[in-house]
Formats: sequence, structure tokens, C-alpha cells
Amino acid sequence: MTASHELIAEARTWLAEDPDPDTRAELAALLETGDEAELAARFAGTLQFGTAGLRGPLGAGPTRMNRAVVIRAAAGLAAYLKKQGQGEGLVVVGYDARHKSEAFARDTAAVMVGAGLRAALLPRPLPTPVLAFAIRHLGAVAGVTVTASHNPPQDNGYKVYLGDGSQIVPPADSGIAAEIAAVGALADVPRAESGWEVLGEEIVDAYLDRALTVLDPHGARDVRIVHTALHGVGGETVAAAFERAGFPALVPVVEQADPDPEFPTVAFPNPEEPGAMDLAFATARRAAPDLVVANDPDADRCAVAVPDASVEAGWRMLHGDEVGALLAVHLVRRGVTGTLAESIVSSTLLGRIAEAAGLPHAETLTGFKWIARVPDLAYGYEEALGYCVDPAGVRDKDGVTAALAVAELAAGLRAEGRTLSDLLDELAVTHGLHATGQLSVRVKDVSLIADAMARLRAEPPTELAGMTVTSAEDLSAGAAGLPPTDGLRYHLSGAARARVIVRPSGTEPKIKCYLEVIVPVADAAALPAARAEADALLGALRTDVARAAGL
Repeated sequence: MTASHELIAEARTWLAEDPDPDTRAELAALLETGDEAELAARFAGTLQFGTAGLRGPLGAGPTRMNRAVVIRAAAGLAAYLKKQGQGEGLVVVGYDARHKSEAFARDTAAVMVGAGLRAALLPRPLPTPVLAFAIRHLGAVAGVTVTASHNPPQDNGYKVYLGDGSQIVPPADSGIAAEIAAVGALADVPRAESGWEVLGEEIVDAYLDRALTVLDPHGARDVRIVHTALHGVGGETVAAAFERAGFPALVPVVEQADPDPEFPTVAFPNPEEPGAMDLAFATARRAAPDLVVANDPDADRCAVAVPDASVEAGWRMLHGDEVGALLAVHLVRRGVTGTLAESIVSSTLLGRIAEAAGLPHAETLTGFKWIARVPDLAYGYEEALGYCVDPAGVRDKDGVTAALAVAELAAGLRAEGRTLSDLLDELAVTHGLHATGQLSVRVKDVSLIADAMARLRAEPPTELAGMTVTSAEDLSAGAAGLPPTDGLRYHLSGAARARVIVRPSGTEPKIKCYLEVIVPVADAAALPAARAEADALLGALRTDVARAAGL
């Protein structure tokens, strides 16, 4: 089908100002073939800037991640900062090892300097927590990290932090988006040829020095760990942190240790995705460690696996909620004071731990942009493998310090002849078995997500998995003092207690259903039966929620 005159004209205008020869060639080829469907997809609006910044597939056109889109985003951020009276401040820019990340970071620095601000680039591809740390350490007014975290290889992203070191929240997102929309021709955006600083390794050293403060200097260190960086940028930094802390050298998953933007050994570079941990478990079967630890590609998340002879791989991935509870208990025993916080989709077990310790507990909307802003935060986590064990140093999830804290806990338990699994059993007996699961459906047609949410709102379920729905909340109206968000929350009672939350993913074309069942446990001998009951209930919840949503 031949593309329309208007579409061709729009594409040619974009082509004329695209600064990247790669995307220029890509768009020129589409124009030459007259591929209307693909051109229409590339020019169907613009990639929208929100609280997560920008994220999308690489390619030519305004709905893709490319240098033209990034330059406009940087110009909008610079204009926003100037209107906030910060037009002479410092902006720190970090980046991962994905395709185009370094180019996007350098474009951002060039735009900032061109706008009259100061800019500093991190010295090389580094974990996102290093950028979050550097913002406050250097007294910057903002920070940008170029990363798509654990998205597929063809994606990239652009995440913005303000001077408090936290990710942006409303109304900053709409304010920046408005300034991006006001950017005119790309040729009118001043871009400096030089003038920004490239930071030295001192910033990494400063981050590592800070990371060690999450540990007890006299704590146990005897624990053997297999580590995978999943082809991301965490390997070197994590290994350096463990060495400085005095742990035994990590056993790397060699095939995944070095950064590789193609992520060749995994379908999705996310520890939660099926198959992503296969090579790590194979390494563990050879090396016989105490734990397996994985970071996602930008190392702001941390996954943990423990030996389990009952499963085929010999290793069991801990749920994010299990690691979240373990870290909370570790910090409480270390004498931490302040609020323990979590996202609303995370396990209610954290509230029980906080109550038993006499500490405040808070729930926030999903995302560390909210968790990091909890007053007097001592520890925060979300079930998607994100943990903040040092909010005074990094106001974001940090997979490096989380890994250190898990290792210290495991080493201490090992010295007592116990394991992380033993501590989880102890928590279940004390507080009830809090079992969590998820139904996550990836869609090609994003309208299916809105349809599912509309169906649940029009016909709310009254019973799920044989349990009665005792309350149904539409979170779009705001609930429990939280800002409005697109989500639904159900509480259930019957043979056990349960909670279900359904929401669209904020970063991927997915609808997510977060499930929790709470089964009382009389004593350790009752744990196997309680686990079997919880597994059956979670399975029934998945089936019934999917049916209710029309998935």
C-alpha cells in the first residue's frame, strides 16, 4: 500500500533533521518501499514521557527511542530545570551497555551544556544505583540514566531523577512533558561540542564506600555465591563490592558476566522470566554454592535462589516478597529505626514484621518513585525484586547493596547452622504463611488491557477460588490515602485470607494480577500442609481471576 502524502511529508521532515545515520538509513528505506503500515506506526503520535521517563523500541520516528527523541527530551528537561530556577545546576548522566545508550547519554550532556547547565557523564556503563547515588553525592539538580532495565534487547529508555535523588513523580512528569512538546525544530536546540565533565573512577569508589555501610563491619562473611549479571553492567561493580566487604570471591556465570546488548543467552534479560536463570543454576550445580544471586541488566534489582532438592533444577528462586521479608528481618535485628515501606502489590507480611518490631509501616503506589519518598524511610521494597536498604545513600532500588545485605544474612545464618529457607519457615510459623504469586499476561494489542480492566469494573467478581470477596476497591478513585492509579484491589476470606490486585504494567505491554494468600500455621510440622493449601489456592486464584478479566 502506498503511503499517504501527509505521512510521507512528515517522515521526510523527520528524516531531514535526524542526526543519526543509522536511523536515517532505516527511515529512508521505509520511504523507498512505501511501507505505509510501518511508517504509520512510527509516526502515530510521539513516545510519551511519564514518571518512568521514556521507554520503547529503538528505531526511526517519534514513537521510537532514537537520538532525535532523546535530544528533544533532554531539551525539555533543561527547559523545565531552568523554569525551576536551576538553570546553572549540575545534571549527572549515566548509561548502561544497550545499543545507543552511550550516544543518548552524550547527546543529553551536549544539550544540557548548550542550555547553560553543567553536565557530568559517569565514566563508563554502570549500574543505575551508581547514578542515583551520584546525584546527591555531587549535589546535582537532576540526573538521567539511559537504560531499559530488563526489557528486551531491541528496547532502550530514559529515566529522570530530580535533585533529591528520587525518580520523578507528578506534577514534574507533566511539566517536563510539556516542555518536550514545546521543543521546535531540532536544529534550534543548542548542542555543545564539548564542555561537560566525564567523571573518573572516584565516583564508583565513593559509591562502593557507601555501599559497605549497609553491612556490620564485624558481621559474618563466610558464604559462597554464584552470581550472574545477565549480560548487564552489574558484574564488575558487584564483584568489587563483595571483595571490598571481605566476602569470598563470587563465582560468575561466565556466559553472562560481560555486558552484551544482544543478551544472547536469554529470551528476556529478567531474572523472573522463565529460562533466564538456567545458566546460573547449571553453574550452581557444578560449584555447589550456598546461594545464587542475579542482577537485572542495570543492576537495580536483585534476585536470590536457594538450594531445593525437591525441584528439578536443584535450586528455587525466592519470590521478591520472600527476599523483601528476609531483608526486613535482617535490618530489624541490626537495630534499624524508621519506617518499613512497600508498594501496595507487595506482601502484607512486611506489615506484620514492622508491627512485631514496633516500627511504622507504610504502603505506597507501585514504584520506587513513591517508596523512596516515604518520610523517615528505613527500608523499602517492592515484589518485583527491588530493594532499598540504604535510603540515605541511594533513594531508589539498589541491587548491589541488596545483594550485600542478603549475603551477610546468609553468612550469619550459616554460622548458626541455618539457612534462608529456615528463616522463612520461622516467619511463617510466627506470622502465618504469606504466599504470593502473579498472573502476568503480555499482549500484542494493548487495547486488551483496557478491555480487561473495564470488564472487571463492570462485573466485579463476588467469589474467587472458593473465597468470598469481602471488599472491592477501585484504586482509580484513590484509596487509603493513596493517589489515584489504574488498579483494582480485592480482599477475600474463607478457608484462608487472600488479596488480589489487578493493574496494567507501567513499563511493558502487560496486565498484572498480584495474588496473596495467608494460611495460618500452628507449628513447623504444619508447614508442608500449609504450603500445599497455599499453592492450590494460588492456582485457583490465577484461573478465576483470568476468567473474570476475560484473559
